[in-house]
Amino acid sequence: MANTDNTEGSATTLRSIGAGLVGPEQAGRELRVAGWVHRRRNLGGMVFLDVRDRWGVLQASVGPEWSSPEAVTAAQGLGAEDVVALQGEVTLRPPEARNPEMATGDVELQVARLQVLNRAKTPAIPVYRVPDEELPSEKLRLRHRVLDLRRPELRERLELRHRIVLAVRNYFDSQGFAEIETPILTRPTPEGARDFLVPSRVHPGEFFALPQSPQIYKQVLMVAGFDRYFQVARCFRDEDLRADRQPEFTQIDVEASFVEPEDVYRWCEGMTSAVARAADAVAEPPFPRLDWGEAMERFGTDRPDLRWDVELQDMTETLGALDFRILRSAVAAGGRIRGLRLPGGGRLSRKQIVAVEGAAKAAGAPGLLWAKALEGGAASGPLGRFFLDGTSERLALAAGDLLLAAAGDDAVTSPALSAARTASIAALDLPPRTDDAWLWVTDFPVFEAREDGVGGGLAANHHPFVQPRPSDLHLLDSNPLAVRGLAYDLVYNGTELGSGSIRIHDADLQLRILEMLGLDRDEINAKFGFLLEALRSGAPPHGGIALGVDRLAARLSRGESLRDVIAFPKTTAARALFEGAPTPVAAAELAELGLSIDDAAGDGG
Repeated sequence: MANTDNTEGSATTLRSIGAGLVGPEQAGRELRVAGWVHRRRNLGGMVFLDVRDRWGVLQASVGPEWSSPEAVTAAQGLGAEDVVALQGEVTLRPPEARNPEMATGDVELQVARLQVLNRAKTPAIPVYRVPDEELPSEKLRLRHRVLDLRRPELRERLELRHRIVLAVRNYFDSQGFAEIETPILTRPTPEGARDFLVPSRVHPGEFFALPQSPQIYKQVLMVAGFDRYFQVARCFRDEDLRADRQPEFTQIDVEASFVEPEDVYRWCEGMTSAVARAADAVAEPPFPRLDWGEAMERFGTDRPDLRWDVELQDMTETLGALDFRILRSAVAAGGRIRGLRLPGGGRLSRKQIVAVEGAAKAAGAPGLLWAKALEGGAASGPLGRFFLDGTSERLALAAGDLLLAAAGDDAVTSPALSAARTASIAALDLPPRTDDAWLWVTDFPVFEAREDGVGGGLAANHHPFVQPRPSDLHLLDSNPLAVRGLAYDLVYNGTELGSGSIRIHDADLQLRILEMLGLDRDEINAKFGFLLEALRSGAPPHGGIALGVDRLAARLSRGESLRDVIAFPKTTAARALFEGAPTPVAAAELAELGLSIDDAAGDGG
């Protein structure tokens, strides 16, 4: 909601108050309001108008007793979304005519004068909807975004986004951080996604890149001595889209010098508490912490949703003893058997269990085994029929419980069981223990294995600038995949909101890490030479975090998609339907940039 008590702040030359801010305290006053015709009801000689602006909707009445003849005539010809200015007296509605569903439902404006400021054509999509009416398709709404943005739900979410960013700026300012802008036109750097490239007209054949993040610049600012930096930064990544991804996005970028992870946690928790207050959510520091290994073991994911206590369990010893070839083969191959025990889960139907299994298969598992515990220690289901005497007791299964299990390598079973956990919670409609579950996941691995084997078979888990834990430095040569980094993610209700780390501030160690990632000296100098030069200038220990504004606003507003909190979002096909972008460019304009289009490259659509 907007700042509903800010009546003076809504005043302009054409209005004395926002329509949605008029209340009983204004009764008897003559006021001017302006906005859009939300709805018109013509009752013979009386016309009722619902007039809408940013602050809400106000009922106005136009009738021969208090309105000018011109106002009556104009009101009778109004259509939906026409823009009007009204002047009249605020009156209290009779008790039987009051509308508790409207913030302004106790009053109406008796219109003396009415001015039509602009006419609107018939709206392509409805702005006014009755409760529970189905929305038009998202494609149609994005094409007519100017009308879609008039819906109260979207307006409230965008205003929440504004309050979130304002709270962020106020908080970091109070902690001595300076907001510094970093370049939008920069050089291409490998950060895990494709760059958007911008051709240079004055330097033919050379290209800028739009930044995937301000990562290197904020590190350089620490070397320059700015000590505490933040920025509400625009970032760009040319990657395939999902509901939680956009090609351009906004992040809260933070970096500070002479810090360790505890400092970043403290600042970020303080900021998050301020943001939560602005969004009527709850964030009470200190947040729980799980190291990466424990999160993967207990939940199968590095972004667990802690609103529910359901956890994975290692059942290898008990289930591996069953006369079940699939399980024994998995264990013999070095795998494990892990699963979920769901109290009361036996009430799920076979169809519901198949749907849960489908979620596990979609996450990469070949299948999911299940058993329903019966009275007396017996069990049913594809897995239950292999149970031995005492199996249910060893697994702490009571009659009516459901067991879900997967066997194999952790890399396969962890994501599958995480997906099964989420699907099971939804199928059982389990009540959450809290509405707001915040979590730090810490000590991520510095490296992960590359399936293609390129560059020595190592890739950066977060990014190439993460400081390894000092206690793990001796493993860099002998067992690099075991090296943990001073890296951390902030998770909210199962969504990663932010990722950060303490950075490498020693140029020689940074060079060594880049070489381990398969880059040769020439490539390192070309892509990271300016960073290494800065580190050699005397870099302090430093670190920070970046949090997604879009994700933060979407989750705190309970939106289903990032598109719900972005004014003009792209579709999953990376198209801007409202303005019609991207669009072809004339050959002459391309020629100025030293470019041409290969017709063959466009074949196939």
